[in-house]
Amino acid sequence: MTDTAPTAIPPSSQLTLPDGRVEISPDAPAPSGPYANEDLLPVPVEKRTWNTYNFSALWVGMAHNTASWTLASGLIAVGMDWKQAVLTIALANVIVLIPMLLTGHAGPKYGIPFPVFARASFGIRGANLPAVVRALVACGWFGIQTWIGGEAIYFLAGKLIGNGWSDAGKIGGYAWTMWLSFAIFWAIQVAIIYRGMETIRRFENWAAPFVLVGAGVMLWWMADKAGGFGPLLDQPSKLGYGADFWKIFAPALMGMIGFWSTLSLNIPDFTRYGKSQKAQTWGQALGLPTTMTLFAFLSVMVTSGSQAVYGEAIWDPVQLAAKTDNVFGLLFALVTVLVATLSVNVAANLVSPAFDFSNIAPRKISFRAGALATCVLGVLIFPWKLYSDPQGYIFTWLGLVGGLLGTVAGILIADYWILRRGKLDLADLYKAGGRYWYENGWNWRAVVAFLVGGVLAIGGANFAPLIDGRPIPALSSLANYGWAVGLGTSMVLYLVLMVATGKGKVEVKAQT
Repeated sequence: MTDTAPTAIPPSSQLTLPDGRVEISPDAPAPSGPYANEDLLPVPVEKRTWNTYNFSALWVGMAHNTASWTLASGLIAVGMDWKQAVLTIALANVIVLIPMLLTGHAGPKYGIPFPVFARASFGIRGANLPAVVRALVACGWFGIQTWIGGEAIYFLAGKLIGNGWSDAGKIGGYAWTMWLSFAIFWAIQVAIIYRGMETIRRFENWAAPFVLVGAGVMLWWMADKAGGFGPLLDQPSKLGYGADFWKIFAPALMGMIGFWSTLSLNIPDFTRYGKSQKAQTWGQALGLPTTMTLFAFLSVMVTSGSQAVYGEAIWDPVQLAAKTDNVFGLLFALVTVLVATLSVNVAANLVSPAFDFSNIAPRKISFRAGALATCVLGVLIFPWKLYSDPQGYIFTWLGLVGGLLGTVAGILIADYWILRRGKLDLADLYKAGGRYWYENGWNWRAVVAFLVGGVLAIGGANFAPLIDGRPIPALSSLANYGWAVGLGTSMVLYLVLMVATGKGKVEVKAQT
């Protein structure tokens, strides 16, 4: 068993360029063996080409989507006014940007994806634990977004074809044409992911502005229906600013953080293509909090307008768009929904789990095979049940996801920034018996920190409608702060365990 904290990186194994980016030395063999394949190897420096616009466009494409829309509109549906909802979302995205930038740093520097990055802290084999957890969460998200996209196709076809489509016989509570629409949208996404990362980059570049324009048109339409912007801004909060609001605010904030907690882990899957740290830092800082806040504002305005026009807050934009009698307007709105959903689902929920599943058996599972596994599992989690109401969607699904993944983020940040000072040995990340092999490929300290942090973060949460009650009622006071509890607990415990067992030596020598 070797010491896991780096002491001296062999001069011939990797090359550090003047701008700080690192790659395998030209005279050193590329990593091979059972823990490497073409998709998991470091991206060569000459292929790290994404600039600030590419990262900003990626975030605009991912942030401006139907699920993001339902975050803000869902807060209106549970009683907040537009100011409370926008504030909650803006604050959440500023907070989640911090771990996003910290974990994203390893991408452009080393050119490695998230599951390989996790090997430094969890071990070569142990990295499968956070990778699979992250992948399964992505499967859930993929299923939810695919259901939304299928819904858009269903309503669009219904307006064009007529009642024969909309009122078709039901299977499992939904028209069989809805299931067909779901399958069509599923197949479109499989086709895109099979074209590879360059196709995804080009798709995100044009999808981002298209979706933003579509959201603006929807706001104009609702303001026109409501008789101006006044009714949209005048809808009062049902919670006020007293105890009722603060009781909702904390779990809602954690839920909003939980929405992007997945990307705060696997952002190296994208930043590994970055041409510099500046490109990924500015691209994310300009792309994430600003666009999410703007989109939240558009969302709550439209949802508040629906409350004024229809007497109820319609939080699902597809259902809202279906209320228009203007065929052109409906076509434009639903096509926008389709593009937006494709944009976020392919980038956020197919790319990352494809790498994660490939990491389980690199010699047998390719990137494309991992993406197909995600597509299948995304159907098997019954996304139509997760998405059925805002309470379960925001407070149960997003809260549990955020708490669990915040735990992994705490370990990654503690290991990379505090223990290793941002220094990794690329060759050893793919090698049995190296500095990241720990005990038979597993770092039990990271596993313990993950389990303890996870229990504290979500053990006292209300799992309804998944199950009745709270698994550990004594921890209920922590449930509203799941993401923060998971991140803080795992970070501290991991550092303590690493130092106490002699694995916490800090790397101070210069990198070759």
